[in-house]
This record gives sequence, structure tokens and C-alpha cells, in this order.
Amino acid sequence: MTDDATLTEENIDTTDTVAPDVAFDLTDGEDSDDVEIDRPWLRPGQWYVVHSQSGYEKKVQQSMNARIASMHIEDRIYEIVIPMEDVVEFKGGRKQTVQKKVFPGYLLVRCDMDDDTWFCIRNTPGVTGFVGQSQKGQKPTPLSRKEVETFLSAKGDGQEAPKRKAPKLEYEVGEGVRVKEGPFADFSGQVAEINPDHMKLKVLVNIFGRETLVEMDFSQVAKL
Repeated sequence: MTDDATLTEENIDTTDTVAPDVAFDLTDGEDSDDVEIDRPWLRPGQWYVVHSQSGYEKKVQQSMNARIASMHIEDRIYEIVIPMEDVVEFKGGRKQTVQKKVFPGYLLVRCDMDDDTWFCIRNTPGVTGFVGQSQKGQKPTPLSRKEVETFLSAKGDGQEAPKRKAPKLEYEVGEGVRVKEGPFADFSGQVAEINPDHMKLKVLVNIFGRETLVEMDFSQVAKL
């Protein structure tokens, strides 16, 4: 990929971290049980999107962790995440929950960006560039708080969504739609496939300038 990379495609595994997650206690002194809510955008460092060869995200994650250790920069590259989500699928007539990559071909890296961390990440085998890098050799732009919140809150809890009243089959291939729910809420896209039996659509959504095929329920989209 080029240095002005962008986001797309398939499924995988959970994340390895280089440093423990930081949880923030949001209780206000009441006698109720303590409530800890993790807010990724408040962790040390900033989040960056790294593009990798599709299907090799886990291998890139492992290689990057090894490079971080060998360069002794664990205090500046804190976390490498492959965003995942729990998806309910039907296979062989049975319902099962599987984990899928939200952005195939991409990893999120939380770090303090300097020459050493930039060199480590950029030269990890399988990494093809940063997203948000306007010129070759220039440091990339970190994700905004809203982007971090969106991309890192995509993982589901494995529970099937509440049953909704089935909408009428009113979409057509090639039709423009707006996503109403989930990690892609408010994104616009184009219907690529329709599965009337399971009331699902596959929609091409443009993320960071690259089209990603996303499966969702009829009820999660609306006509433009």
C-alpha cells in the first residue's frame, strides 16, 4: 500500500498488548458498586492506523511486538490492536457467534510518535504504511477521540441482537444507503449483495477512502 493508506476486508483474532490497559474509575462516591469504564482515548499516547498485508494482521502484530522488545521501546509503543466484533452467523442451519475483523488489513497502534517508534512500526515486516500520512517520510496524523471511540467499541458481547420486525424487501443492488447502527453508523454506502432469507445486506462502505464490504441487517440501514 501507499503511504496514504486507507481501511478494509476480513476476519480474525483478538489483540496482544504491549502494556496493560488503563481503566478509569468513574464512580462519584455513592455507596453503589464501583464502576470501571475503559476509555481508550484517555490511555497514554495517541492512536494511529497502520495498514498491513491483508490476512497477515496477527503475524504483523506479533512481529511488531518482537521489534518493540528488541528496540527496548515498550515505554513508547503501548498497544497494538486488531479491532474485532462478535457476529452471529448461521452455518449448517445452526446459529453460532464468530469473531470477525472490523477492518481487515489494518491495525491500531497506541504510541508516543517519535523517530524511533515511527521507524519501528513502519519497518515491521508486513506493514505497508500509515493511514493519514500526507507525504512520504512525514509523521502520520493520529486518530481523533471520536474515531478511537468508534473503532475500539466495535467488539460485541456475543449476544444476539433483539428481534426486530422484519422490514420489507425494498433494497436493490447498486442502491445507495445510510448505515443507522453499529461501528459504521452515519456512513453511506452502496448495496452490493442482498440475502432475503436472512434479511441481510452486504454494503460497500467507504472508509478512509477505500471501499469495505460490510454485512448488516436490513434494519441497520436506510435509503438515501
